[in-house]
Amino acid sequence: MHQQPDQGSNNKNYVRHLTSMLGGAGRLLGRIVKPVVVGALNLILALVLLFEEWGWKPLAAALAWFARFGFIARLEAMIAGLPPYLSLIVFVLPGAILLPVKIGALALLAGGHVIKAGLLLAAAKVAGTALVARIFMLTQPQLMRIAWFARAYDWFMPWKEALFARVRASFAWRYGRMVKSRAKQVLRRMNARWGPRVRAFYDALKVRGIIAWRRYFGKSV
Repeated sequence: MHQQPDQGSNNKNYVRHLTSMLGGAGRLLGRIVKPVVVGALNLILALVLLFEEWGWKPLAAALAWFARFGFIARLEAMIAGLPPYLSLIVFVLPGAILLPVKIGALALLAGGHVIKAGLLLAAAKVAGTALVARIFMLTQPQLMRIAWFARAYDWFMPWKEALFARVRASFAWRYGRMVKSRAKQVLRRMNARWGPRVRAFYDALKVRGIIAWRRYFGKSV
């Protein structure tokens, strides 16, 4: 009669002890896993942002080349003259247009077409970055007139720079820069050695092509 309460008390103590152990193990696992997960997410985000950073100006400049055509120049002038919230709509439009393309790439990936999916995602990313960069250059004065957009921009830029600073200070980044530097040296040596031969071969091939064209068609190129 008096042993049952003791047995129940022992069971409760065992459950509390087991819960405490599991909780401690979970907290320890969280302290180990959380930095790894956060670091991996930051690295992925940093790589995406670095692509945006590296591709932003060159791709925007590439699209600016098309402004030499009258229709594109008039279209850009119209975009630059839009009011703030219409500028915001135009700014987010490329992402909305390319979203079905990205979904299609994910469908290809799910179907096992890894290369096609990768090429489609890369093309969508490059096109989207180019359009967003150019449109942002045209609409930034109007976008900064939107209070919440200006606050978000002023918060995002320092955060992005701090994230870039951490990535640039990492071993992987420094090692990648070293590999890039060595690759450039190798390419320069290869160009110095083989560049003149390749150019001479191309020139000789071009001359032979012109001679063959004149021989068979009797016309100048």
